Amino acid sequence: MTDSGDVDGEVGPDEAREALLALRREVAKAVVGHDSAVTGLVIALLCRRHVLLEGVPGVAKTLLVRSVAAALSLEDRRVQFTPDLMPGDVTGSLVYDSRSAEFSFRPGPVFANLLLADEINRTPPKTQASLLEAMEEYQVSVDGTPRPLPDPFVVAATQNPVEYEGTYPLPEAQLDRFLLKLVLPLPPRDDEIRMLSRHAEGFDPRDLAAAGVRPVAGVAHLRAARAAVAQVTARPDVLAYVVDLCRATRSSPSLRLGVSPRGATALLLAARSWAWLSGRTYVTPDDVQALALPVLRHRVAVRAEAELEGVTADGVVSGVLGAVPVPR
Repeated sequence: MTDSGDVDGEVGPDEAREALLALRREVAKAVVGHDSAVTGLVIALLCRRHVLLEGVPGVAKTLLVRSVAAALSLEDRRVQFTPDLMPGDVTGSLVYDSRSAEFSFRPGPVFANLLLADEINRTPPKTQASLLEAMEEYQVSVDGTPRPLPDPFVVAATQNPVEYEGTYPLPEAQLDRFLLKLVLPLPPRDDEIRMLSRHAEGFDPRDLAAAGVRPVAGVAHLRAARAAVAQVTARPDVLAYVVDLCRATRSSPSLRLGVSPRGATALLLAARSWAWLSGRTYVTPDDVQALALPVLRHRVAVRAEAELEGVTADGVVSGVLGAVPVPR
């Protein structure tokens, strides 16, 4: 982890908010569009939770994560998940040193602030499961010894929605560990023209410094922001609204699996972070609605017969949002 984001003295909540909001402008120097995905990654960092990025190849998923890490002065690592990847390739392993005749621990790429798990659904379940402890307990256990991960620690995993051959779909238990599932669409025409113009001018996505991306926040800002988010309140009727939304998914005839209580907690957590980023100290129903789709879409499972009729998880969640009464 680099230290350029830490400053002497305490960082106030207003300063932290301004720095995190400036992040979007900084990332835009390298990534055209995807403002909502940048905000989603910031919310995940504030909540100490993880993000699943879904999009076809070439929509800048990797560049987005690298740019956010650079603008936050965080250490990032990338792991390409493949069928032959082993758990030790992610978490680290014990290595025998012939000189000392002892085993020493060699940390894996998971020991970073921002881990990019690229194409996570291309590796077998055993290797996918190697991240479960890291994502939930913020530690990894090798040979029975727990080893803490750095703070902050966030997994940003990517998956391709169009290629199914040779993939291993993530189980519900692992999907539930992701705070948000962000869908990165193909860019509109104007954005694609802007992107090509940058490349025509010599933009190199491997050289973010040359693109002008600089650190505008750091660990101290994240810590101050987390402390401020912890003070954001929610009225009882807003809490009941979150619960009613999640319970409504459990009774949907189109779903074989609805949102768990963990999902309700995740929705409230994300809504509090969004409320604070918006300059408020309380959660509104609008905050809940703004985060409902990315928080809930991957926590529901559509019945096979409903899928044949064109029903999607996004459609069911949107329908629930339209059906559950909104508190006033």
